[in-house]
Amino acid sequence: MKVLVTGSSGRIGAAVCQALLDEGDEPVGLDARPGAHTTLQADLLDAPALQQAIAGAQAVVHCAALHAPHVGVQPDSAFQRINVDGTRALLYAAQAAGVQRLVFTSSTALYGAAAQATKQALWVTEDTPAAPQTIYHRSKLEAETLLQEAAAQGGPGLCILRMSRCFTEAPAVMALHRLSRGVDARDVARAHVLALHHPQAAKRSFVISGATPFLPHDATNLWHDAPTVLRQRAADLVQAFAQRGWPLPLRIDRVYDPGRALRELGWRPLFGWREVLLPTLQRSPGR
Repeated sequence: MKVLVTGSSGRIGAAVCQALLDEGDEPVGLDARPGAHTTLQADLLDAPALQQAIAGAQAVVHCAALHAPHVGVQPDSAFQRINVDGTRALLYAAQAAGVQRLVFTSSTALYGAAAQATKQALWVTEDTPAAPQTIYHRSKLEAETLLQEAAAQGGPGLCILRMSRCFTEAPAVMALHRLSRGVDARDVARAHVLALHHPQAAKRSFVISGATPFLPHDATNLWHDAPTVLRQRAADLVQAFAQRGWPLPLRIDRVYDPGRALRELGWRPLFGWREVLLPTLQRSPGR
């Protein structure tokens, strides 16, 4: 299947292109910046270039966007232009080209404000109301809405993947996030491929986050006494942290539940906290 991938020079877009190649699909990368998987270097609002890139494509994966680190660096108008106007331009081009399936890369950051002052960890599923705080959140939510409205009116079948935190951080932070609010880019890419090919994925939204050992009834204790819950649910991680002299967090304020993706897409995250800690083994105390 020929698939247009926007944002193909970024971390997620490039990973999606590679996963599509591994699946035997034909990704066509579009990005304003050069990259190993970018076939055409152009702006999303460059109509002739977009028309060229999407010609013959059966599906689109839309990863291109300004992200949270750009807030305060780029003006709000840039978020509107790229995240909303760019999405609209892509939608129009997809409709004109007869594209049948569109997978939109969104973010669990849209839930952010909902975790404040709750006195228990927020258990996030696809049914949790969005609570955007920044222009990034608002622009992604607006893009979701315009794609959903188009799909409801006969546009391309839409699957929204709200992915959790996946950028590079300190190993201790990343490992903990893989239990509650983080995911590996390679697992995100695999979710995109499954969303493209799964017949029931259209008109569905999925939280894409690392497999969590926690249960909904842990929410209060995660907020007030996270170390105790970690010792109960993730003893191996606790031991690994102790070996490295790393402290456990006193509080975990949210858990992104990927249960729907596990059940309906057959998705399984393969790169959890253990894979994060592998590079630290040689540097661990006593080794």
